[in-house]
Amino acid sequence: MSQPSDPRPSEQRRGPLADILVVAVEQAVAGPLCTLRLGDAGARVVKVEAKEGDRARDYDTAMGSTSAAFGWLNRGKESVVLNLKEAGDLALVRSMLARADVFVQNLAPGASERLGLGAAQLTAEFPRLIVVDIMGYGRGTPYETKRAYDMLVQSESGICAVTGTPEVPSKVGISIADIGTGTNAYCAVLEALFERETTGRGQAIEVAMFDCMAEWMSLPLLHYDYMGVETARYGLSHASVYPYRPYHAADGDIVVSIQSTAEWTRFCATVLRRPELVRDPRFADNWARVQNRHALDGAVHEVFGSHSCEELIARLEEGQIAWARVSTLHDLSVHGALRRLDVEMPGGEHSRMPRPAGRPVPSGRKVPALGADTARVRAEFAADALAR
Repeated sequence: MSQPSDPRPSEQRRGPLADILVVAVEQAVAGPLCTLRLGDAGARVVKVEAKEGDRARDYDTAMGSTSAAFGWLNRGKESVVLNLKEAGDLALVRSMLARADVFVQNLAPGASERLGLGAAQLTAEFPRLIVVDIMGYGRGTPYETKRAYDMLVQSESGICAVTGTPEVPSKVGISIADIGTGTNAYCAVLEALFERETTGRGQAIEVAMFDCMAEWMSLPLLHYDYMGVETARYGLSHASVYPYRPYHAADGDIVVSIQSTAEWTRFCATVLRRPELVRDPRFADNWARVQNRHALDGAVHEVFGSHSCEELIARLEEGQIAWARVSTLHDLSVHGALRRLDVEMPGGEHSRMPRPAGRPVPSGRKVPALGADTARVRAEFAADALAR
């Protein structure tokens, strides 16, 4: 792995990717999430922005000096303002790429090629470089030039067809196409870095948002392709595992999850106190329960409606049945399982972000102000740029 000069304090470079240099021409969510994860693992991430900055900076003013989205996705990065249509600035980027390990871009379709930063050209010129193109739709498909945003891809991929109520299709309430794509891109980079340790060569990686969502749609798609079953929309109920939904108790709702025959047996005996339901052919196995969900719901509601949440939770715990409450945003904000990470915003404000899952991430990392590192990075790579 290359070991670029890195002016950051040594304590900010801890982690398995501490010797990795990432250059990113990124916007919004998918690209920044990929490089956020790389930075959290210790990589140095140089974020190249236009003079107006990443559009996510201005989504809102939740964090005072920046938006909630930008504050979430850009901690620990360096911000460099460049005009990639200007020859000198483009040469500076190429000088960074000559020393970089990873290049991530999620520009509009065809933009990187027009700039001379296409994957084929870069991997030929810089054999050890890993080039990651994040796009809406895969190359070679009729959709490859189509612009793509999260809700558009959720719609095209069928996510909305299985999400919502019977009357109204809906998108998922967070940007799952962007988040899933950024996560897949991060995983692909790790695999490529590992492979490079053996081969000595980088590679071009294509990560399409539609591919990510289509894979996530595998279960309903396979049910359709091989069983002729169109997954319906059931709101806060599972379409193919049952019972797996909220039920109304006398003083609130409880989500119940039954995943196996043993759990169904315990649920009937311990929670419903109706063991005879196990022998009812309408509920003999999971698929039978899915097909007869309305009759099953009637039996469960009859019991739940006459007991308090506290009483039912005690029975669920006794029967070793998984359950949950439907949390509000307030509930999440004060949730006992929520772990936080301190992040400094560009204006000096401190925010308590949700802590990423997985290995620990250092607290106190700063989200960069627009162009905060331009002068220093220019000076660091200027000689190489002139030489090119």
